[in-house]
Amino acid sequence: MTIPDGTGAQPPQPSARPQRLSELPSVWRPLKELQLRMRDGITEAYGTLGIEGVRPRFSSAVMFLEAGPLSIRELAQRCEVTHSAMSQSVAAMRDAGLVDTEPGADARSRLVSLTARGREVAPQLWDEWYATENAVAEVFSEVGASLIDVVSAMNTALDRESFADRVLRRMTS
Repeated sequence: MTIPDGTGAQPPQPSARPQRLSELPSVWRPLKELQLRMRDGITEAYGTLGIEGVRPRFSSAVMFLEAGPLSIRELAQRCEVTHSAMSQSVAAMRDAGLVDTEPGADARSRLVSLTARGREVAPQLWDEWYATENAVAEVFSEVGASLIDVVSAMNTALDRESFADRVLRRMTS
């Protein structure tokens, strides 16, 4: 299915509607696929570096724990994710042998600290983080465009007319 080009295309009739998410038009899909491709590249780099069992989503948590133990709540705040998401990541990192947990200051909190293995990989994850940023900048340079510039231009356009207003205008016209 092609993505509507903004020419006023209407959704298909109920009998012809897509039955799977992948069949729906999506301007986000290529960006998500690019992000997954880059994440897979980071995972591949981890393997080459001998960093086994570490998922890219763990990297910032391991990096921040290098300075010392944190509660799950503090770690979630630093990584800018929900407490629930961090609890799940901590469980997976514990299973991977990267962190240990112990009861926190109260019965509801858990304190997270790096294991010896976590302390061993933390410096590599710091290096990878900055290498990744440099690699992305290199790709932008090759392409001749910057995602930061595109996002800035889109925010400027949304300052002129909100996204909600744009969606509603298209639904009522």
